[in-house]
Amino acid sequence: MQKFEGKTVVVTGGGGGIGGATCRRFGREGANVAVFDINLAAAQRVAADIGSAGGKAAAFKCDITDRASVDAAVAAAGAQLGPIDVLVNNAGWDVFKPFTKTEPAQWDKLIAINLVGALHMHHAVLPGMAARKTGRIVNIASDAARVGSSGEAVYAACKGGLVAFSKTIAREHARHGITVNVVCPGPTDTALFADYKEGAGNPEKLMEAFTRSIPLGRIGQPDDLPGAILFFASDDAAFVTGQVLSVSGGLTMNG
Repeated sequence: MQKFEGKTVVVTGGGGGIGGATCRRFGREGANVAVFDINLAAAQRVAADIGSAGGKAAAFKCDITDRASVDAAVAAAGAQLGPIDVLVNNAGWDVFKPFTKTEPAQWDKLIAINLVGALHMHHAVLPGMAARKTGRIVNIASDAARVGSSGEAVYAACKGGLVAFSKTIAREHARHGITVNVVCPGPTDTALFADYKEGAGNPEKLMEAFTRSIPLGRIGQPDDLPGAILFFASDDAAFVTGQVLSVSGGLTMNG
């Protein structure tokens, strides 16, 4: 029996690098995968990949900054795939500039996507999980939340807020059998990281510096993340909640 057979899993930002890798892994493990993304075509491609591999998935357009869009997507996923058992809040966005060179409009967008969007998703999904007395939530933050990251001040603030929020929700909903945990990627070869390198002005030099600073000697790949995410989402982690795990090749080491 596959680990997630019969479970319905929602992954936000499911059309992207880490999100897509996570969706495909859930699909291989038997889950009914709801691929949420503001880019419906990207979500459809991931859902099609899962279907071609023999899994079950459906794509849903979802703007996590818009509560009406979140509610509609959650309702549609539940109707098509079944009650939501697992939520992975993965969608994110960043702008790479020193804080004093950013503008309030950028702060608003960063906060809306990286923090408020996750709040919308929790608020939409938690009541059903609480009523069923079961659920797994995995929030994707960042090592920027744990140690800071130059050029990502507001992003780091949002991800730090998501870590604190996750711990609080883990406490509030433990009595409902719901676990909430956090995975913090380090530098990972995604479109977001490509934008980060370009924003730095010297992407080759930055890539060399990151690679030297990572004990395991390489930048992360999207497929490095699903193992940790699926662990927290599984029954193997039934007694684990409110925890934060870095997947960064040793770039950060927190005890």
